[in-house]
Amino acid sequence: MTFNFAHRGSLKEAPENTLPAFHKAISHGAKAIELDVQLTKDKHLVVCHDHKLTRLNPVADMRITDLTLHELKQIDIGSTFSQSYVGVTVPTLSEVLDYIPRNIFLNIEIKNIPVIYNGIEELLIQCLFDYNRLENVLVSSFDHLALKTVQEIAPTLPLGMLFYYRFINPWDYVEKSGLNISSIHPNHVYIEKHFIEQCHNKGYQVYPFTVNNKKRFNELVTYGVDGVFSNNPDIYTRE
Repeated sequence: MTFNFAHRGSLKEAPENTLPAFHKAISHGAKAIELDVQLTKDKHLVVCHDHKLTRLNPVADMRITDLTLHELKQIDIGSTFSQSYVGVTVPTLSEVLDYIPRNIFLNIEIKNIPVIYNGIEELLIQCLFDYNRLENVLVSSFDHLALKTVQEIAPTLPLGMLFYYRFINPWDYVEKSGLNISSIHPNHVYIEKHFIEQCHNKGYQVYPFTVNNKKRFNELVTYGVDGVFSNNPDIYTRE
């Protein structure tokens, strides 16, 4: 059975990484959701992919790290997507954890590049602890040092290691990292059967991103992939 993630919620139907996007994904029957966390200037965890808000609101040429939570909550990121979502703002992680049911598996990605959020790992683990959400969750990042810090704070929390570019034998890199990685998250464009087999031989699951084409998805399934991240409801609701 493949385990597929709704990438930033159902981002083709509602503003990405917002409560409406997560609602849409859940209404389709998604069993897993991927989301991104960053820190505001006053150290609040918020759910957003980009470090700058310009793509979500063209007149908001600001970085999340330079805004307090109060300032961030004044910025409409819904109307650029559709007038149906006027007034939608970047949610806090607390709001998201309150909203998404516990039976939904969460992949929380720490967006630590290009901005390095010192202390985000400890704040994330504390938030998950406060909401009793340390089960049915996976923490991932392109910042492998952030994963190391997460492991030091919460040694039993499953970790996913993200790779954008091709590495020579990435499964060996993961093994030698000293991290208790449960899954490898590569860019799907360079994934083939040998890659998946080698990762499985080392004991790692493989979750490529971002797979929106059903033909490509089916191909990856025949290779033995464990699941994918997708913007396509026809994919992220499949088992």
